[in-house]
Amino acid sequence: MPADTWVAWLGDLMPGLLLSLQLTGVLLVIGLPLGTLFAVGLKSPVRVIKYVTVAVVEVARGIPALVLLYIVYFGLPQVEISLDAFLSAALALGVSFAAYSSAAIRSGIDAVHPGQREAARALGLQRGDEFFRVVLPQAMKIVTPPLLGWAIIYFQATSLAFAIAVPELLSRAYTLATQNFQYFTILAMAAVVYAAISIPASLFANSLAHRRGRVGT
Repeated sequence: MPADTWVAWLGDLMPGLLLSLQLTGVLLVIGLPLGTLFAVGLKSPVRVIKYVTVAVVEVARGIPALVLLYIVYFGLPQVEISLDAFLSAALALGVSFAAYSSAAIRSGIDAVHPGQREAARALGLQRGDEFFRVVLPQAMKIVTPPLLGWAIIYFQATSLAFAIAVPELLSRAYTLATQNFQYFTILAMAAVVYAAISIPASLFANSLAHRRGRVGT
């Protein structure tokens, strides 16, 4: 097969990769704050808040991401909430990301040394300022490596958006394959593109985790 054909196919896949990266960015914008809110709720001394948060997180974890995607895209219009395919995918995957990342964020909050809280109180900071200005920034530094790991997983999970016709990487690959029937070759190319993003990102996350470990010891 001529090399220029491979290059042309790869060029056709690039808009899909760009959209997958954009979708990953938007779902993280939704998922990170929501995951932090869940983490705070899981640590709440108010039992009602804690139990409600536990229920929401467990349900979000228990529902497959594809099912959650269908619920948002096809189900919400029945209650007069209509989102386009891209936003539906971002919202569904963002909620799923938040549910899974909340445990890591909660662990990061717990890992902040108690002396940091005592120092904040000694400076006269109110509880809210203590959390948002002292505890949370340090917690997010601690959990950056596992959050990067989850971000990589959900970058790969953007392929689920193919089910609701979002023209991301897998969708572009499948459409291209239907035009020339080179399914194996083109889908393998898409797999290589996913790997080309995921593997270096995973190595970076692992390296960051090792550096964090050395600093902490």
